[in-house]
Amino acid sequence: MTLKLEGVTKIVGRDTHIHPTDLTLEEGTMNVLLGPTLAGKTSLMRLMAGLDVPTAGRIHWQGTDVTGMRVQDRKVAMVYQQFINYPSMTVYDNIASPMRLLGIDRAEIDRRVRETAEMMKLTPMLKRKPLELSGGQQQRCALARALVKDAGLVLLDEPLANLDYKLREELRIEIPRIFAASGAIFVYATTEPEEALLLGGNTATLWEGRVTQFGPTPEVYRKPVDSTTARVFSDPPMNFLQVSKTGARLMFGDGQSAEATGKLASLPDGRYTAGFRPNHIEITQHTPGAMRFKATVSVTELTGSETFVHLDHHGERWVGQIHGVHDLDHGAEVTVWLDPSHVYVFGADGSLVAPAAYAEAA
Repeated sequence: MTLKLEGVTKIVGRDTHIHPTDLTLEEGTMNVLLGPTLAGKTSLMRLMAGLDVPTAGRIHWQGTDVTGMRVQDRKVAMVYQQFINYPSMTVYDNIASPMRLLGIDRAEIDRRVRETAEMMKLTPMLKRKPLELSGGQQQRCALARALVKDAGLVLLDEPLANLDYKLREELRIEIPRIFAASGAIFVYATTEPEEALLLGGNTATLWEGRVTQFGPTPEVYRKPVDSTTARVFSDPPMNFLQVSKTGARLMFGDGQSAEATGKLASLPDGRYTAGFRPNHIEITQHTPGAMRFKATVSVTELTGSETFVHLDHHGERWVGQIHGVHDLDHGAEVTVWLDPSHVYVFGADGSLVAPAAYAEAA
């Protein structure tokens, strides 16, 4: 069971919503579409589902060309951010409704409803109406209605975005369990890198209608193929700094430098872009050999367990994600520290020329 997109493109008027995309999703895999708002996640899902027809390219499902086939004729289920339940029906009837439309035998409907309800921890709520449920239970009801169709492809479009923190965390843990039990191809859209890491599986990063990278989630996170992917797979986005290589050293400005080891040693001398994630900035030197930079505090955001410090480094905007509470004054000059082993190096075209040393070792 495979979903294969070949050169799939979607153009609406003068706007290209999806640039030519090749993507293969295998049976029994969790696949995350990660990107900011308007990156093309929903557009790509609608093409996968058959809700929209591609402007160009072909879509194959289990070896059959389904390009242009109606969504009703495909074994597809989709759950949206705004989850929908029928308020006048019980949870049982909500879950059973798609099978009744298909004319499935009553005994088979009952078996599937009760089996899916058990998997979704909804058995005690089957006689209740949706408005008698919590937000998380309502979303589980919507998910159960999608799963009970025995769909080979389940599309989840930011299904947890409207839930509070506690419910999101609860369902983030449950969804991989549900996925493993169903055996379907799952596609899950999110704007949050942390959510992609929690769900695991594979991740496709999207930026302005383009899939920039696709592969096992930890690999895409540790070894982004370019600076765009690195920016997408970092929250807050990755920080960047212009550097130059001279001989056996990388020169970072502020008089700071690091030895060009590993893949960096063979790079031609010249100018490059260094990238590093916000959680790798320190405001006290904990790491021996860390480089030191002077920066000015623009904004400080306190979250309780950590502090987001927005910095101006000679016109470059950085964000530091610092553990603990640090109430730094606006306009204050601070010294920040950066471990060279956490630095990625990108070429003039944005492509990765050397991953961070810690990522190579992972």
